Amino acid sequence: MVTMHSSILSVFYIQFLYLDVVQSFNVLSMFSAKLNADNVMTMDEDFNKNHWTNNRRAKIAHHYLKDKKKHDVIGKNITLVLNNLLKNYQSSEPPNYRKGEPTIIKTNMLIRSMGPISEVDMDYSMDCYFRQYWRDSRLSFMGPINNLSLSIKMLEKIWRPDTYILNGKQSYVHTITVPNKLLRINQDGDILYSMRLTIKANCPMSLRNFPMDRQSCPLILGSYAYPIEKLVYHWTPGKSITFVPGMTISQFDFISSPKRNFTFKKREGEFSLLQVNFNLKRHTGYFVIQIYVPCVLIVVLSWVSFWIHREATSDRIGLGITSVLTLSTISLDSRTDLPKVRYATALDWFLLMSFFYCIATILEFAAVHYFTKTGSGEIPFLVSSDEIRVHPKPKSYLSEDDDDDDVQSRFKVDYSVCSVLEDLPGRRISNFMPEDESQSRTSTMERHTQTEHKIPIWKLVTYCLVANEKYRKKREQEVSREGYQFHINSVSRIDRVSRILFPASFGFLNLLYWITYVTYQETFVWKDPAAVSH
Repeated sequence: MVTMHSSILSVFYIQFLYLDVVQSFNVLSMFSAKLNADNVMTMDEDFNKNHWTNNRRAKIAHHYLKDKKKHDVIGKNITLVLNNLLKNYQSSEPPNYRKGEPTIIKTNMLIRSMGPISEVDMDYSMDCYFRQYWRDSRLSFMGPINNLSLSIKMLEKIWRPDTYILNGKQSYVHTITVPNKLLRINQDGDILYSMRLTIKANCPMSLRNFPMDRQSCPLILGSYAYPIEKLVYHWTPGKSITFVPGMTISQFDFISSPKRNFTFKKREGEFSLLQVNFNLKRHTGYFVIQIYVPCVLIVVLSWVSFWIHREATSDRIGLGITSVLTLSTISLDSRTDLPKVRYATALDWFLLMSFFYCIATILEFAAVHYFTKTGSGEIPFLVSSDEIRVHPKPKSYLSEDDDDDDVQSRFKVDYSVCSVLEDLPGRRISNFMPEDESQSRTSTMERHTQTEHKIPIWKLVTYCLVANEKYRKKREQEVSREGYQFHINSVSRIDRVSRILFPASFGFLNLLYWITYVTYQETFVWKDPAAVSH
């Protein structure tokens, strides 16, 4: 039984092992199949990726070779085209020379900046792109390209217009980092020749209305050697003169830029010219702040002397001289940036008017001083011998040897100006004068102030202008007959009139000045250049 039982267990154990081995084999088979499938997929993906990459590389290489071949063909074609174009080409002859027709040059400009504009040298500067277009049928070509952008060395091998600036002073082509030039040729022979220039040109100025003036600065272009039978200039249709957006000029506002084509006769014949005028209006703000306002304030300051009493001679003269010297300084500074022209500018007229009023203020005081000021402003106290009252000295004070003459000389009173000024109303004039008489003398001083006779102002002005000595002596005699000559100077009638006359007339002249120069509109006219032969 035991043996049989063991045999049965062995059989079951063997079957279990067999099943386990079979199951493991199945699992391994499944895993192996999965691995094989993954490897196959990976290989397919790698193959596809490599195949796509290889195809792309092949296409790139194909295009590169094709483009290279094309460029080589184009390069060979350009070389062939240029060689064919320049074969039997005469660079000294204009394009239409053999046809007997003039070559037409079309021109336009793009202005990058303008300035400075100098009144002393009467010129202006500007930076621009200068473009010229013309057709040379000898340079027309056929090929796969529409136009050729050529090196500037090609300029030496083809004909180009001898354009120059008639009113130019100093102009140059920019050469940093290379010469700023462009040459382009189309298939039909149309040529574009562009360059960047800095132009310094003459600008005749009329400064009669300075600084409210308007200036017109011309730029005149033309051929140096070819007359109108061989070369004709035209502005390109549309906007031939354009400006970079936001371009400003430091001293001027840009108004307009009219242009024209015209012919000009010289000894060598008629020449075709182009002209553009840059019409400008000057800024006046700087001059108003730096010159006009200070001049007005100085003139107004000189009028303060009309409110100073006429006895203050040094104060009034000093104020007037200071005003004149200050105006002289402003006048000299304002002329530093202006040429020495033979006519007076608007600014000169204003400065002369300011000088006139400052000098007139000094002359007005001279008239007041000479014809109405009869005293010095101080209070001279003149007393006669019979008016001096001296209290007798006590007996104990007098010595026995003193006589009457010594006593009178010892107690003589000197009524000087200072003593009188100290004894003005409210004080006793002298310790030796009774109080009631001192008060009487003080009231007499107050009554004896300088007075003026009522003379018509026109007569007074006439006396001042002709320096009437008779009137002057008459005034001195009238004053000398007044008691004690207590003459405290009062305000002159001339000063009272000047307080109104000077400001009113100055304001009126200023009104006329600004209306005349601000509202004046200068008309711009075309002016032909001077006929100068080569």
